[in-house]
Amino acid sequence: MDPRISIITLGVNDLERSIHFYEQGLKLPRMESEPSIAFFTLRGTWLGLYPRDKLAEDAELEDNKPSGPFPGFTLAHVMPSEEEVDRLMDQVLSAGAKLIKKPQKVFWGGYSGYFADPDNYLWEIAHNPFFWPGPEAA
Repeated sequence: MDPRISIITLGVNDLERSIHFYEQGLKLPRMESEPSIAFFTLRGTWLGLYPRDKLAEDAELEDNKPSGPFPGFTLAHVMPSEEEVDRLMDQVLSAGAKLIKKPQKVFWGGYSGYFADPDNYLWEIAHNPFFWPGPEAA
């Protein structure tokens, strides 16, 4: 695995309010994306905002806010192919990660799976055929 986090996605309770905050309050540059998710380009990574309940659903976890198995955020590592997603998932599982969601084709057209690290932090390994994190997100 390349030593990088491609995307940090925060599960937010009010997407429009959070978009306004990050665009106007922090002046983060927003990328073009689907209206159901917002991405902001940062140096070295992207910040994603997505409805909390939808993010929990994508990871196939129940959202028992404010406490429960879903922490409200995910770390993501984007890979160049589906095969590399599978390879990396096998690698982390053999190193002690807990499988949360087996890599599979997903509703947004990509391929992804989730694992929990030894401290139960949630990671997504994904392949997005629509965009690749370029040098600014490497």
